[in-house]
Amino acid sequence: MEPLVRPKTEYKGISKAIVAVVVPIGRAVGPILKRLAWPIFLAAVLALIVFVWLVAKLVDPVHIWLVHVPWIVTDIAGVLGTLGFICLLAIVCIWGERKVAGHIQSRIGPMRTGGWHGWAQSPADGLKLVAKEDTIPTSADRPMFRLAPYLALVPAICAYTMIPFGFAWAFRDSDVSLLIVLGFLGVEVLGVILAGWASNNKWSLFGGMREACQLVSYEIPMGLSLLTAVAVAGTLRLTELGQMQSGGWFHWLMFKNPFMFVAFFTYFVASLASCNRTPFDLPEGESELVAGFHTEYSGFRFAMFFFGEYAAMFVVSALATIVFLGGWNSPFGTQGDIGPLWFIGKCSFLIFIQMWIRWTLPRIRLDQVMHACVKYLLPMTMVVFLGGSLWQLYDNPAYPAFLSAAGVIRVILALLGLVLFGQFFWLAGHGWINRIRMVGRLGRRLMPGA
Repeated sequence: MEPLVRPKTEYKGISKAIVAVVVPIGRAVGPILKRLAWPIFLAAVLALIVFVWLVAKLVDPVHIWLVHVPWIVTDIAGVLGTLGFICLLAIVCIWGERKVAGHIQSRIGPMRTGGWHGWAQSPADGLKLVAKEDTIPTSADRPMFRLAPYLALVPAICAYTMIPFGFAWAFRDSDVSLLIVLGFLGVEVLGVILAGWASNNKWSLFGGMREACQLVSYEIPMGLSLLTAVAVAGTLRLTELGQMQSGGWFHWLMFKNPFMFVAFFTYFVASLASCNRTPFDLPEGESELVAGFHTEYSGFRFAMFFFGEYAAMFVVSALATIVFLGGWNSPFGTQGDIGPLWFIGKCSFLIFIQMWIRWTLPRIRLDQVMHACVKYLLPMTMVVFLGGSLWQLYDNPAYPAFLSAAGVIRVILALLGLVLFGQFFWLAGHGWINRIRMVGRLGRRLMPGA
Protein backbone atom coordinates (compact mmCIF):
# COMPACT_ATOMS: atom_id res chain seq x y z
CA MET A 1 0.00 0.00 0.00
CA GLU A 2 1.43 3.38 -1.01
CA PRO A 3 2.24 5.62 1.96
CA LEU A 4 0.11 8.71 2.43
CA VAL A 5 3.15 10.95 2.81
CA ARG A 6 6.50 10.58 1.12
CA PRO A 7 9.39 12.14 3.07
CA LYS A 8 11.60 14.58 1.29
CA THR A 9 15.18 13.65 2.13
CA GLU A 10 17.24 16.02 -0.03
CA TYR A 11 17.45 18.61 2.78
CA LYS A 12 17.99 16.10 5.60
CA GLY A 13 21.78 16.28 5.41
CA ILE A 14 21.73 20.08 5.42
CA SER A 15 19.40 20.11 8.44
CA LYS A 16 21.65 17.72 10.35
CA ALA A 17 24.69 19.86 9.57
CA ILE A 18 22.91 23.00 10.76
CA VAL A 19 21.86 21.32 14.01
CA ALA A 20 25.38 19.94 14.55
CA VAL A 21 26.80 23.45 14.30
CA VAL A 22 24.08 25.41 16.10
CA VAL A 23 23.63 23.19 19.18
CA PRO A 24 27.25 23.53 20.46
CA ILE A 25 27.18 27.26 19.75
CA GLY A 26 23.90 27.57 21.65
CA ARG A 27 25.33 25.75 24.66
CA ALA A 28 28.38 28.01 24.67
CA VAL A 29 26.69 31.39 24.26
CA GLY A 30 23.44 30.52 26.06
CA PRO A 31 24.59 31.73 29.50
CA ILE A 32 25.93 34.94 27.94
CA LEU A 33 22.67 35.64 26.11
CA LYS A 34 20.69 34.97 29.27
CA ARG A 35 22.59 37.68 31.18
CA LEU A 36 22.94 40.22 28.36
CA ALA A 37 19.60 39.79 26.57
CA TRP A 38 18.63 43.47 26.48
CA PRO A 39 22.04 44.89 25.45
CA ILE A 40 22.38 42.33 22.66
CA PHE A 41 18.87 43.03 21.35
CA LEU A 42 19.39 46.81 21.41
CA ALA A 43 22.78 46.40 19.75
CA ALA A 44 21.19 44.33 16.96
CA VAL A 45 18.52 46.97 16.37
CA LEU A 46 21.14 49.75 16.40
CA ALA A 47 23.35 47.83 13.96
CA LEU A 48 20.40 47.35 11.61
CA ILE A 49 19.59 51.09 11.75
CA VAL A 50 23.20 52.01 11.03
CA PHE A 51 23.29 49.55 8.13
CA VAL A 52 20.14 51.04 6.57
CA TRP A 53 21.58 54.54 7.09
CA LEU A 54 24.74 53.53 5.23
CA VAL A 55 22.63 52.16 2.36
CA ALA A 56 20.75 55.48 2.23
CA LYS A 57 24.06 57.33 2.01
CA LEU A 58 25.27 55.02 -0.74
CA VAL A 59 22.33 55.83 -2.98
CA ASP A 60 22.37 59.57 -2.15
CA PRO A 61 23.86 61.45 -5.13
CA VAL A 62 24.90 64.36 -2.88
CA HIS A 63 27.82 62.32 -1.54
CA ILE A 64 30.29 62.71 -4.40
CA TRP A 65 32.85 60.39 -2.83
CA LEU A 66 30.46 57.49 -3.34
CA VAL A 67 29.60 58.06 -7.00
CA HIS A 68 32.05 55.39 -8.10
CA VAL A 69 30.28 52.66 -6.11
CA PRO A 70 28.63 50.28 -8.62
CA TRP A 71 24.85 50.19 -8.52
CA ILE A 72 24.92 46.43 -7.99
CA VAL A 73 26.66 47.01 -4.62
CA THR A 74 23.91 49.33 -3.40
CA ASP A 75 21.21 46.95 -4.62
CA ILE A 76 22.79 43.96 -2.88
CA ALA A 77 23.20 45.99 0.30
CA GLY A 78 19.56 47.10 0.12
CA VAL A 79 18.30 43.56 -0.39
CA LEU A 80 20.38 42.26 2.52
CA GLY A 81 19.10 45.07 4.72
CA THR A 82 15.52 44.30 3.73
CA LEU A 83 15.92 40.60 4.48
CA GLY A 84 17.53 41.39 7.82
CA PHE A 85 14.72 43.76 8.75
CA ILE A 86 12.04 41.21 7.80
CA CYS A 87 13.73 38.44 9.80
CA LEU A 88 14.01 40.68 12.86
CA LEU A 89 10.42 41.85 12.35
CA ALA A 90 9.05 38.30 12.19
CA ILE A 91 11.00 37.20 15.27
CA VAL A 92 9.82 40.16 17.34
CA CYS A 93 6.21 39.95 16.10
CA ILE A 94 5.89 36.22 16.78
CA TRP A 95 7.23 36.73 20.30
CA GLY A 96 5.08 39.82 20.78
CA GLU A 97 1.90 38.10 19.63
CA ARG A 98 2.46 35.29 22.12
CA LYS A 99 2.90 37.82 24.91
CA VAL A 100 -0.18 39.77 23.80
CA ALA A 101 -2.24 36.58 23.60
CA GLY A 102 -0.99 35.50 27.02
CA HIS A 103 -1.93 38.72 28.76
CA ILE A 104 -5.33 38.94 27.05
CA GLN A 105 -6.07 35.38 28.19
CA SER A 106 -4.82 36.02 31.77
CA ARG A 107 -1.53 34.21 31.09
CA ILE A 108 2.03 35.47 30.90
CA GLY A 109 3.18 33.99 27.60
CA PRO A 110 6.75 32.75 26.98
CA MET A 111 8.97 33.11 30.05
CA ARG A 112 11.72 30.47 30.01
CA THR A 113 13.52 30.11 26.66
CA GLY A 114 16.31 32.67 26.58
CA GLY A 115 15.72 34.02 30.04
CA TRP A 116 14.08 37.45 30.03
CA HIS A 117 10.39 36.85 29.19
CA GLY A 118 11.29 34.03 26.81
CA TRP A 119 12.89 36.35 24.27
CA ALA A 120 14.60 33.44 22.44
CA GLN A 121 11.40 31.44 21.94
CA SER A 122 11.00 32.58 18.31
CA PRO A 123 14.61 31.77 17.24
CA ALA A 124 14.30 28.38 18.96
CA ASP A 125 11.10 27.62 17.05
CA GLY A 126 12.78 28.72 13.83
CA LEU A 127 15.66 26.29 14.34
CA LYS A 128 13.16 23.56 15.15
CA LEU A 129 11.25 24.15 11.91
CA VAL A 130 14.45 24.16 9.85
CA ALA A 131 15.51 20.83 11.39
CA LYS A 132 12.11 19.18 10.94
CA GLU A 133 11.51 16.71 8.12
CA ASP A 134 9.94 18.25 5.03
CA THR A 135 7.13 16.07 3.69
CA ILE A 136 5.07 16.27 0.51
CA PRO A 137 1.85 14.23 0.03
CA THR A 138 2.14 11.66 -2.73
CA SER A 139 -1.04 12.92 -4.40
CA ALA A 140 -0.02 16.58 -4.30
CA ASP A 141 1.08 18.63 -7.29
CA ARG A 142 4.76 18.69 -6.33
CA PRO A 143 5.96 21.74 -8.38
CA MET A 144 3.00 23.86 -7.30
CA PHE A 145 3.27 22.60 -3.71
CA ARG A 146 6.88 23.80 -3.59
CA LEU A 147 6.12 27.11 -5.32
CA ALA A 148 3.28 28.21 -3.02
CA PRO A 149 5.39 29.23 0.04
CA TYR A 150 7.64 31.35 -2.15
CA LEU A 151 4.63 33.13 -3.65
CA ALA A 152 3.46 33.86 -0.12
CA LEU A 153 6.80 35.29 1.04
CA VAL A 154 8.75 36.74 -1.89
CA PRO A 155 6.11 39.31 -3.07
CA ALA A 156 5.82 40.62 0.49
CA ILE A 157 9.61 41.05 0.55
CA CYS A 158 9.54 42.79 -2.84
CA ALA A 159 6.92 45.24 -1.55
CA TYR A 160 9.48 46.58 0.92
CA THR A 161 11.56 47.93 -1.95
CA MET A 162 8.84 50.53 -2.61
CA ILE A 163 8.07 51.48 1.01
CA PRO A 164 9.90 54.64 2.16
CA PHE A 165 10.92 54.69 5.83
CA GLY A 166 11.68 58.38 5.39
CA PHE A 167 11.79 60.96 2.62
CA ALA A 168 15.35 59.88 1.68
CA TRP A 169 15.01 56.32 3.01
CA ALA A 170 13.39 54.66 0.01
CA PHE A 171 15.12 51.75 -1.71
CA ARG A 172 13.20 52.52 -4.92
CA ASP A 173 11.13 55.67 -5.48
CA SER A 174 8.57 55.46 -8.27
CA ASP A 175 5.75 57.66 -9.53
CA VAL A 176 3.35 54.72 -9.06
CA SER A 177 4.89 53.13 -5.96
CA LEU A 178 1.47 52.76 -4.29
CA LEU A 179 0.16 50.68 -7.20
CA ILE A 180 3.29 48.52 -7.20
CA VAL A 181 2.90 47.72 -3.49
CA LEU A 182 -0.75 46.79 -4.00
CA GLY A 183 0.25 44.58 -6.92
CA PHE A 184 2.79 42.72 -4.78
CA LEU A 185 0.18 42.22 -2.06
CA GLY A 186 -2.19 40.71 -4.62
CA VAL A 187 0.44 38.22 -5.77
CA GLU A 188 1.21 37.30 -2.15
CA VAL A 189 -2.39 36.18 -1.61
CA LEU A 190 -2.17 33.90 -4.64
CA GLY A 191 0.38 31.79 -2.76
CA VAL A 192 -2.31 30.86 -0.23
CA ILE A 193 -4.72 29.85 -3.00
CA LEU A 194 -2.06 27.79 -4.75
CA ALA A 195 -1.09 26.04 -1.49
CA GLY A 196 -4.68 24.98 -0.89
CA TRP A 197 -5.13 23.64 -4.41
CA ALA A 198 -1.75 21.91 -4.77
CA SER A 199 -2.07 20.01 -1.46
CA ASN A 200 -4.86 17.82 -2.90
CA ASN A 201 -6.54 17.92 0.50
CA LYS A 202 -10.18 18.92 0.80
CA TRP A 203 -9.55 21.01 3.94
CA SER A 204 -6.67 22.81 2.28
CA LEU A 205 -8.76 23.31 -0.86
CA PHE A 206 -11.58 24.83 1.20
CA GLY A 207 -9.09 27.21 2.77
CA GLY A 208 -7.74 28.22 -0.64
CA MET A 209 -11.23 28.86 -2.00
CA ARG A 210 -12.06 30.98 1.01
CA GLU A 211 -8.95 33.02 0.34
CA ALA A 212 -10.07 33.47 -3.29
CA CYS A 213 -13.41 34.85 -2.04
CA GLN A 214 -11.71 37.29 0.31
CA LEU A 215 -9.18 38.34 -2.34
CA VAL A 216 -11.83 39.22 -4.90
CA SER A 217 -14.08 40.91 -2.34
CA TYR A 218 -11.96 42.92 0.07
CA GLU A 219 -9.27 44.19 -2.28
CA ILE A 220 -11.90 46.41 -3.92
CA PRO A 221 -12.81 48.40 -0.76
CA MET A 222 -9.15 48.48 0.25
CA GLY A 223 -8.20 49.98 -3.11
CA LEU A 224 -11.08 52.46 -3.04
CA SER A 225 -10.06 53.63 0.43
CA LEU A 226 -6.53 54.31 -0.79
CA LEU A 227 -7.87 55.88 -3.98
CA THR A 228 -9.76 58.39 -1.84
CA ALA A 229 -6.45 59.54 -0.40
CA VAL A 230 -4.90 59.66 -3.87
CA ALA A 231 -7.75 61.89 -5.08
CA VAL A 232 -7.14 64.25 -2.17
CA ALA A 233 -3.32 64.26 -2.43
CA GLY A 234 -3.06 64.10 -6.22
CA THR A 235 -0.14 61.66 -6.35
CA LEU A 236 0.67 57.95 -6.26
CA ARG A 237 4.24 58.48 -5.06
CA LEU A 238 4.54 57.30 -1.47
CA THR A 239 7.38 59.71 -0.63
CA GLU A 240 5.22 62.68 -1.67
CA LEU A 241 2.22 61.32 0.23
CA GLY A 242 4.28 61.16 3.39
CA GLN A 243 6.13 64.45 2.96
CA MET A 244 2.99 66.54 2.38
CA GLN A 245 1.72 65.60 5.87
CA SER A 246 4.51 67.31 7.81
CA GLY A 247 3.71 69.94 10.42
CA GLY A 248 1.85 67.96 13.08
CA TRP A 249 -0.92 65.43 13.44
CA PHE A 250 -3.61 67.96 12.36
CA HIS A 251 -2.02 67.94 8.87
CA TRP A 252 -2.36 64.17 8.45
CA LEU A 253 -4.57 63.07 5.57
CA MET A 254 -6.77 61.09 7.96
CA PHE A 255 -8.05 64.44 9.30
CA LYS A 256 -8.24 66.19 5.94
CA ASN A 257 -12.03 65.75 5.70
CA PRO A 258 -14.73 63.50 7.19
CA PHE A 259 -14.53 61.07 4.27
CA MET A 260 -10.80 60.55 4.75
CA PHE A 261 -11.45 59.89 8.44
CA VAL A 262 -13.83 57.07 7.50
CA ALA A 263 -11.52 55.85 4.71
CA PHE A 264 -8.79 55.03 7.24
CA PHE A 265 -11.09 52.65 9.13
CA THR A 266 -12.48 51.02 5.97
CA TYR A 267 -8.92 50.46 4.75
CA PHE A 268 -7.88 48.96 8.08
CA VAL A 269 -10.81 46.51 8.08
CA ALA A 270 -10.10 45.48 4.49
CA SER A 271 -6.39 45.05 5.26
CA LEU A 272 -7.27 42.53 7.99
CA ALA A 273 -8.97 40.41 5.34
CA SER A 274 -6.01 40.84 2.99
CA CYS A 275 -3.61 39.48 5.66
CA ASN A 276 -5.95 36.67 6.83
CA ARG A 277 -6.19 38.17 10.29
CA THR A 278 -9.07 37.62 12.69
CA PRO A 279 -12.00 37.94 12.26
CA PHE A 280 -11.19 37.15 8.60
CA ASP A 281 -8.82 34.20 9.12
CA LEU A 282 -11.12 31.71 7.38
CA PRO A 283 -8.39 30.33 5.04
CA GLU A 284 -6.75 28.81 8.15
CA GLY A 285 -9.86 28.04 10.21
CA GLU A 286 -8.18 25.76 12.77
CA SER A 287 -11.47 24.94 14.47
CA GLU A 288 -13.05 23.62 11.26
CA LEU A 289 -10.36 23.06 8.58
CA VAL A 290 -7.56 21.46 10.67
CA ALA A 291 -5.09 24.16 9.60
CA GLY A 292 -6.58 25.29 6.32
CA PHE A 293 -4.31 25.98 3.39
CA HIS A 294 -1.09 24.92 5.20
CA THR A 295 -2.42 21.66 6.65
CA GLU A 296 0.04 19.57 4.61
CA TYR A 297 3.06 21.83 5.12
CA SER A 298 5.82 21.27 7.63
CA GLY A 299 9.35 22.38 8.38
CA PHE A 300 10.86 25.30 6.52
CA ARG A 301 7.96 25.73 4.08
CA PHE A 302 5.56 26.12 7.01
CA ALA A 303 7.84 28.80 8.46
CA MET A 304 7.77 30.70 5.15
CA PHE A 305 4.01 31.13 5.43
CA PHE A 306 4.46 32.60 8.90
CA PHE A 307 7.17 35.00 7.74
CA GLY A 308 5.02 36.02 4.78
CA GLU A 309 2.05 36.79 7.03
CA TYR A 310 4.00 39.06 9.37
CA ALA A 311 5.80 40.71 6.46
CA ALA A 312 2.41 41.49 4.88
CA MET A 313 1.11 42.82 8.21
CA PHE A 314 3.92 45.37 8.25
CA VAL A 315 3.31 46.30 4.60
CA VAL A 316 -0.41 47.08 5.08
CA SER A 317 0.44 48.96 8.30
CA ALA A 318 3.12 50.91 6.42
CA LEU A 319 0.60 51.91 3.74
CA ALA A 320 -1.85 53.07 6.41
CA THR A 321 0.93 55.04 8.10
CA ILE A 322 2.16 56.73 4.92
CA VAL A 323 -1.23 57.45 3.39
CA PHE A 324 -3.27 58.39 6.46
CA LEU A 325 -1.07 58.85 9.57
CA GLY A 326 1.64 61.24 8.47
CA GLY A 327 4.26 58.68 7.47
CA TRP A 328 7.61 59.37 9.13
CA ASN A 329 6.59 62.84 10.34
CA SER A 330 6.37 63.54 14.05
CA PRO A 331 2.85 64.19 15.41
CA PHE A 332 4.25 67.27 17.19
CA GLY A 333 5.44 68.96 14.01
CA THR A 334 9.15 68.71 14.83
CA GLN A 335 11.65 67.74 12.15
CA GLY A 336 14.78 65.68 12.63
CA ASP A 337 16.71 62.57 11.66
CA ILE A 338 14.49 60.18 13.65
CA GLY A 339 11.78 60.00 11.00
CA PRO A 340 12.31 56.27 10.35
CA LEU A 341 11.87 55.59 14.08
CA TRP A 342 8.54 57.44 14.06
CA PHE A 343 7.55 55.43 11.00
CA ILE A 344 8.41 52.07 12.60
CA GLY A 345 6.68 53.13 15.82
CA LYS A 346 3.42 53.94 14.03
CA CYS A 347 3.55 50.66 12.09
CA SER A 348 4.23 48.74 15.32
CA PHE A 349 1.20 50.37 16.92
CA LEU A 350 -1.05 49.23 14.05
CA ILE A 351 0.43 45.71 14.20
CA PHE A 352 -0.36 45.65 17.92
CA ILE A 353 -3.97 46.60 17.11
CA GLN A 354 -4.15 43.67 14.67
CA MET A 355 -2.88 41.33 17.39
CA TRP A 356 -5.35 42.76 19.91
CA ILE A 357 -8.24 42.20 17.50
CA ARG A 358 -7.13 38.63 16.80
CA TRP A 359 -7.25 37.61 20.45
CA THR A 360 -10.44 39.54 21.20
CA LEU A 361 -12.93 38.95 18.38
CA PRO A 362 -14.28 35.56 17.25
CA ARG A 363 -13.95 34.20 13.73
CA ILE A 364 -17.05 34.87 11.64
CA ARG A 365 -18.64 32.58 9.06
CA LEU A 366 -17.85 32.80 5.35
CA ASP A 367 -21.33 34.05 4.47
CA GLN A 368 -20.96 36.77 7.10
CA VAL A 369 -17.60 37.75 5.60
CA MET A 370 -19.13 38.17 2.15
CA HIS A 371 -22.23 39.87 3.55
CA ALA A 372 -20.13 42.42 5.45
CA CYS A 373 -18.13 43.25 2.32
CA VAL A 374 -20.79 43.34 -0.40
CA LYS A 375 -23.62 44.94 1.58
CA TYR A 376 -21.75 47.26 3.93
CA LEU A 377 -18.04 47.85 3.32
CA LEU A 378 -18.14 48.13 -0.47
CA PRO A 379 -21.04 50.65 -0.64
CA MET A 380 -19.47 52.60 2.21
CA THR A 381 -16.14 52.95 0.41
CA MET A 382 -17.93 54.02 -2.79
CA VAL A 383 -19.69 56.79 -0.88
CA VAL A 384 -16.40 57.73 0.81
CA PHE A 385 -14.58 57.92 -2.53
CA LEU A 386 -17.29 60.05 -4.13
CA GLY A 387 -17.59 62.32 -1.10
CA GLY A 388 -13.83 62.72 -0.73
CA SER A 389 -13.53 63.68 -4.41
CA LEU A 390 -16.36 66.23 -4.24
CA TRP A 391 -15.00 67.67 -0.99
CA GLN A 392 -12.01 68.98 -2.96
CA LEU A 393 -14.35 71.39 -4.72
CA TYR A 394 -15.58 72.70 -1.37
CA ASP A 395 -12.27 72.88 0.49
CA ASN A 396 -10.29 75.99 -0.48
CA PRO A 397 -6.72 75.78 0.83
CA ALA A 398 -6.25 79.51 0.28
CA TYR A 399 -8.17 80.32 3.48
CA PRO A 400 -6.75 79.66 6.96
CA ALA A 401 -8.27 76.82 8.96
CA PHE A 402 -10.15 79.13 11.34
CA LEU A 403 -11.77 81.17 8.54
CA SER A 404 -13.35 78.35 6.50
CA ALA A 405 -15.93 75.74 7.43
CA ALA A 406 -13.76 73.01 5.90
CA GLY A 407 -10.84 74.15 8.05
CA VAL A 408 -12.97 74.07 11.20
CA ILE A 409 -14.10 70.54 10.38
CA ARG A 410 -10.46 69.55 9.84
CA VAL A 411 -9.53 70.86 13.29
CA ILE A 412 -12.49 69.04 14.89
CA LEU A 413 -11.47 65.77 13.22
CA ALA A 414 -7.89 66.22 14.45
CA LEU A 415 -9.13 66.74 18.01
CA LEU A 416 -11.43 63.72 17.68
CA GLY A 417 -8.49 61.60 16.56
CA LEU A 418 -6.49 62.81 19.55
CA VAL A 419 -9.36 61.85 21.88
CA LEU A 420 -9.64 58.36 20.34
CA PHE A 421 -5.89 57.88 20.63
CA GLY A 422 -5.92 58.94 24.27
CA GLN A 423 -8.91 56.73 25.04
CA PHE A 424 -7.06 53.75 23.60
CA PHE A 425 -4.14 54.25 25.98
CA TRP A 426 -6.49 54.92 28.89
CA LEU A 427 -8.30 51.62 28.30
CA ALA A 428 -5.03 49.73 27.83
CA GLY A 429 -3.58 51.24 31.00
CA HIS A 430 -6.72 50.51 32.99
CA GLY A 431 -6.66 46.88 31.88
CA TRP A 432 -2.96 46.54 32.72
CA ILE A 433 -3.28 48.05 36.19
CA ASN A 434 -6.34 45.95 37.06
CA ARG A 435 -5.35 42.78 35.21
CA ILE A 436 -5.22 40.68 38.41
CA ARG A 437 -8.38 42.05 39.97
CA MET A 438 -10.56 41.70 36.86
CA VAL A 439 -9.98 37.96 36.41
CA GLY A 440 -10.49 37.17 40.09
CA ARG A 441 -9.09 33.87 41.30
CA LEU A 442 -7.95 32.96 37.76
CA GLY A 443 -5.08 35.45 37.99
CA ARG A 444 -1.84 34.06 39.39
CA ARG A 445 1.68 35.48 39.44
CA LEU A 446 3.44 32.27 38.51
CA MET A 447 6.90 33.70 37.93
CA PRO A 448 8.85 36.80 39.00
CA GLY A 449 8.35 39.70 36.63
CA ALA A 450 5.01 38.42 35.32
